[in-house]
Order: sequence, then structure tokens, then C-alpha cells
Amino acid sequence: MVKLFIWMKKNIYYYLLTMLLGWLALPSLAQNPQLKSSTVARMKFRNIGPATFSGRIIDLAVNPGNFSQYYLATAGGGIWKTNNAGTTFQPIFDHQGSSSIGCITLDPNNANVVWVGTGENNAQRSIAYGDGVYKSTDGGKTWKNMGLKKSEHIGKIIVDPRNSNVVYVAAQGPLWSIGGERGLYKTEDGGKTWKKILDISDKTGVSDLVIDPTNPDVLYATAWQRFRTVFSMLSGGPESGIHKSTDGGKTWRKIQNGIPGGDLGRIALAVSPVNPAYVYAIVEGMPANRGFYRSVNNGESWQKMSGYNTSGNYYQEIYCHPTEL
Repeated sequence: MVKLFIWMKKNIYYYLLTMLLGWLALPSLAQNPQLKSSTVARMKFRNIGPATFSGRIIDLAVNPGNFSQYYLATAGGGIWKTNNAGTTFQPIFDHQGSSSIGCITLDPNNANVVWVGTGENNAQRSIAYGDGVYKSTDGGKTWKNMGLKKSEHIGKIIVDPRNSNVVYVAAQGPLWSIGGERGLYKTEDGGKTWKKILDISDKTGVSDLVIDPTNPDVLYATAWQRFRTVFSMLSGGPESGIHKSTDGGKTWRKIQNGIPGGDLGRIALAVSPVNPAYVYAIVEGMPANRGFYRSVNNGESWQKMSGYNTSGNYYQEIYCHPTEL
């Protein structure tokens, strides 16, 4: 507190001195015949920032056929696209219904087809909600809202690599209220219609979703029970957990053997592309159960590898190495 007071005192003196020198200089500037309006007539104001900003980088999607082309999804500034490996970026989502983005996904069969889930998928106070799922078929030049407008916050979108018309959307649901469109949704007609295939409750949505790269009918989804008020954040409850389907989402069961009981919060998942039997989870929870877990048998049992964990408020995500376990 003493250091803070000294810092404030020094800065107050600095600002007062600057203002005093400015006042003393005004008469001389007014009397200077060389200072004319024509001297600055050709000068123009320009925005050098950061008067406006996009906020956190929420997600990244890279064209697998052209690594110089990728998309950045931001917390409050829409989507930015580069065609030259980040040398320059162009905003491509400015005229849509929401500037807050939760995730972005490219169709693995056609990189010009871009799926976007609006509404930042974190849970802090400074968060904006979205208005559903968008789709572009021309690399982001034009967009169409494909529904789920009451989801407000989208955690993940995955396109079935065998069929581009099959798309899964993990909807966290509203943060400041119950209800809305929350859970795991699936379309089989490219987004024209949606069916909820994993429904936990009106308080619990689906935060993360991963698929087995060798068998896309095997899905892993995490349920997140959470609710925010102005004065608190409730991140966790008995309805949070890890679910698995082996039939493309028709049926589900909880798989938490090895993860201690009790209320869990936000959980992130990743499946190894080297060996899909290896599934990883980072778990938010009570001190006894929070941490980093690994399964070597497709999620049927889990072993705690460390106590490392992060808050559900920000960036609870895992990515596997593409060539090593």
C-alpha cells in the first residue's frame, strides 16, 4: 500500500508539471507567426489503437491444404482471416449478428466451408453472448445463421469427416440464466435441422467434444454445470462429467472410473491421433479430484497424472502432439 501511494504521488506530480509547462507554452505558440492553419492543413487523424480491440483469441482454424491460410476467432471482435501466414489479417464477420465467438471449424472435406459458434465459451464476467451457429461456403465471404440462437455460448463444433452434412455442436447454454438451448446437438442435413442428442438438464450444457479419428462414431463429450451472478461464479456440480457414445450419439454413458467423485467443473478432452486409445482430460473440481488425467483404454478407466488444472473461466483446452504420445 505504501509503494502504491508513493507511485501515485510521483505520477500526480508528473502530470501537474506537464500541465503547467503546457499552460506556459500556450502564449508563445499563439504569438508565433510561423504557426498557421496552413501548416497543419494536410494533416489527418488516424486510428493507431488500441481504441478498439478484439479481445482474447478464442480459437484457430488452419486450412490443411494451405498452411498460410487460417482464421482467428476472437472474444469480442469477430473473425479474422489471413492468406499470407499472418502478415496481414482481414475481418470477415463484422456484419453478422454477434461479434463474440466461441469456436471455429473448417469442414475436413472442403476448407471453404467454415462453421462458427458464436458466444465466447468461457465464463468470466466480461463475456458477451452469441446468437447461434453460422456457416459459410465460400471461405468467409458470406455467412448464414444456421440456428441454435438460444445457445448463447458454443463450446465446440465438429464435422464428421465421412459426411459433411453431419455436424455436432456442443452448446454450453446461457451463463447468467438457466434454460436456453444447451447440450449436444446434431444435424444430418448440413444445418437445416438440429436434434439434441445429449440432454443433461436446464442447468448443464456440453462444453467440449472430441471424436475418435479412426472411428468417428465414437464420441466423447463433457457436461459442464455452471451459473454466474454478479457476485459469484458457480462452476461445478453433480451433473458435470464425461460421457461417451459408440454409435454416433444415439446412446451415451458416463465414463469416470478413476476420477474421484464429488462435484466437477469444466472438463476438457483430447484424443491422441497417434493412438486413439489414449484419451486425456483436464478436470476442474475439488482439491481431491482436480488435475490432469489420462486413459489408455478409450476412456474406460482414468489415471491421475498430475494436479495441474486451470479455472473454467478461461481456456480449459487440451491439444495432443500429432506424432507422439
